[in-house]
Amino acid sequence: MVSTTGVRSFGRDTNCYVATYAMATVDDDTQTGFGFSVGREPSELVPSRAAADAAERATRMLGATQPSSGRLTVVLDPWVTAQFLGLIGYTLNGDAAQKGRSLFAERLGEEVASPLLTLIDDPTDTRAFTATDADGEGLAARRNVLIENGVLQKFVHNAYSARRAGTVSTGNAVRGFTSTPSVGCMAVSLVPGTVDPATLIAGIADGVLVQEVSGLHSGVNPVSGDFSTGAEGLRIRNGELAEPVREFTIASTLQKMLRDVQAVGSDLQFLPMNAAGVSLVVADLTISGS
Repeated sequence: MVSTTGVRSFGRDTNCYVATYAMATVDDDTQTGFGFSVGREPSELVPSRAAADAAERATRMLGATQPSSGRLTVVLDPWVTAQFLGLIGYTLNGDAAQKGRSLFAERLGEEVASPLLTLIDDPTDTRAFTATDADGEGLAARRNVLIENGVLQKFVHNAYSARRAGTVSTGNAVRGFTSTPSVGCMAVSLVPGTVDPATLIAGIADGVLVQEVSGLHSGVNPVSGDFSTGAEGLRIRNGELAEPVREFTIASTLQKMLRDVQAVGSDLQFLPMNAAGVSLVVADLTISGS
């Protein structure tokens, strides 16, 4: 990267992943599942684990029915959490905040989430699929703490948005080959907790494990925070996974969801996207089914 401002930077990085898809059928019921393994080079990939995850996801959804509507405690699978984090990362875009297109605009220093949540953007973590040494303007990538113990600490910036905000770039310029640099999170994740997923589920008397969502990106308003998305997963009864459920929606606002987080899992998973996921327990989400 060479710019007219005198920046000259060079970097080399690699990433790879294996994705597996499984199909399970009993009589007229067919279900699918997926699994991933991510690495910096092929030798780090574990295809057998990805295949096992895909097979488990497919088989445990056999016989799924539509659940009754209500308000339940929800456990978000790491894959689902990562998708939500990708959207939340967009709302922490300094350019969007300056233009009033972020639900967090004018809220720096305020409590915007549960004290259990610390959200970071760290492309210097080599475990991240999108890890890099420099951003799209050639500035050094760095670890940015966006939300710390529930308090909004900063927005991400490129050089232009930082200048408008009277601050410095956070190293978050993103670019393509045919566009000028914009602003975006590069490798967002939550700081993991200390409790494994099985223990999280064991503490829930009545809830649902959401292991897949559909239409999330089109179902979220980044300004108001409202969201409604299709989902499938497993009911939780008396601390144990129970029957599979599908064809229901979960709905709330991103603001309420962040405030209602009750626990963060220890199962940090790096996925083939610009966000990593953990299991997340969220209270009082609206479930719409039969």
